[in-house]
Amino acid sequence: MGNVNKKWLPHLAPEKIEEVSGYQLDAYLMALEGWRRGLTLRWHVKDSEKFKEMRTWFVEKPGHLFSLSSKDKTHYFFKTRGDLITNEAVDICSDKFTTKKYLKEKGVRIPEGKSLPQETPDEQFVEAAKQIGYPVVVKPLDGSYGRDVYTNITTSEEIIEAIKEIRESERTEHILIEKYVAGNEYRIYVVGEQVVGAMQREPANIVGDGEKTIQQLIESKNEQKKQNPRLVSCLIEITDTVKKNIKNHGYTLNSVLEKDKKLNLLEISNISRGGDPISLTDELPKEIKDVAVKAVQAIPGLAHGAVDLIVDENGEGVIIELNPTAQIGGLVFPMYGKPNDIPAAILDYYFPETKDQTRDDENKIYFGLETILEPLYSRTSKVVMTTPIPKGKIHSKKFIVKGDVQQHGYHLGLRKQLFERHLHGRIVSLEDESIEIIAAGTNPEMIDEFKQSIYDDPERSDVQEVIEYPYDDPFEIGVEIKTTKRLQQEKVKTLQQSLETLNGDLYRLEKKLINYKSSASWKLSFPIRLAGAIAKKLRRRSQN
Repeated sequence: MGNVNKKWLPHLAPEKIEEVSGYQLDAYLMALEGWRRGLTLRWHVKDSEKFKEMRTWFVEKPGHLFSLSSKDKTHYFFKTRGDLITNEAVDICSDKFTTKKYLKEKGVRIPEGKSLPQETPDEQFVEAAKQIGYPVVVKPLDGSYGRDVYTNITTSEEIIEAIKEIRESERTEHILIEKYVAGNEYRIYVVGEQVVGAMQREPANIVGDGEKTIQQLIESKNEQKKQNPRLVSCLIEITDTVKKNIKNHGYTLNSVLEKDKKLNLLEISNISRGGDPISLTDELPKEIKDVAVKAVQAIPGLAHGAVDLIVDENGEGVIIELNPTAQIGGLVFPMYGKPNDIPAAILDYYFPETKDQTRDDENKIYFGLETILEPLYSRTSKVVMTTPIPKGKIHSKKFIVKGDVQQHGYHLGLRKQLFERHLHGRIVSLEDESIEIIAAGTNPEMIDEFKQSIYDDPERSDVQEVIEYPYDDPFEIGVEIKTTKRLQQEKVKTLQQSLETLNGDLYRLEKKLINYKSSASWKLSFPIRLAGAIAKKLRRRSQN
């Protein structure tokens, strides 16, 4: 299998995407690639401009919808799906049964299946399974993320239990029963007539070391996943289904798994359910790639998208489903194997004239998403434009400033100095009371000029020393003021301790009040307090 990946595409360093949450990752990767090419990047709210006409969902929160513009044209994107994919294609692919009809007409191999309304009597589902032939798969007709998918079902009792679970989830009106196909499952991304990325999807699993318990192995596997920008939001959860699978293999969570023994924790292989993405773009046979391309071309208006297929025991590809709004994180950030630059391949299709317009030094620059989206969150704007990427060679330096330099007002002044010189970077408070300043821009003279301004605020600082270093790491467009993670953690800890103290004081006061109200003196003084309250009311009435 090889070592777990820790290196990604050169322009996708971890610091660039560490603050991008899971649901925003695909859109951010696409938008970042377009922005790096010098395209105008704008972020949109729901139903803004052309998005009124496009099929979208769950876009109440900003961060999913954006547009990219060159001098000649504009394209609109919902996550990874651009406007060259028609609504008809989206509707077809949203219905697994309809998708299979189109694929079958074009001679693409699919598993035999049948769709039934979810209120259909259990007996008819069982009969459908018998006609198809066990083993079967039961899943929602329009489901996603591997939710409510039950595989390798071999009995009528399992059919009825799966149907019950899907009904209770209330996520679909129709349920699909189809023939189970044994083999390895792949996600293949196709753009036009070309496969641009492929990965094998393995179910959530662990490998024993002869020492750790299964529970500990799951925890260790999740720690590995937390280092991956995509998999950090796809950890293995110890659900009842996982516990059942472990039990079926003769183990418990406290069992020590034998050295080098692999244990699948789930039957389904979805990445979002804890599965492992293994990049195999170069290793995948041409015949399987051709099947994937043929499947995409079978759907009218599907310019690009993901193909989920199983390579069966005979080495033939069987299409499971197509996804025009596919998540690409597993392909870009595989757990094992070579990363695939899917955003670049998609944008080559939409803006072929920009294919070679990125520069090596642009790998250092990125934009922070939350700051840009703030006007959309606050509803003060329906569209916001991201500051364009600087044109020209990027120069950058790091300054360590020592002395009495921790006043926030001084930091605000430094930020103003950077802005006035059209520089980007950050100001970071360090643990030794010094500050780190990153200054970057296209004019090296402005950086040198800024260095002199570090001394120019004696009222709010006492600068003792400025040490200059070269700087080649990534930096965010704009200027931010921040503290180190350790200082942030210490501040949070202090606030938590203050909150705990306040909660303790409140608890003690409430306890005293309860004790006081139950005391004899409180009860004996009740008539006096009542008479006082009546007297107050009478005085108010007489005054009115």
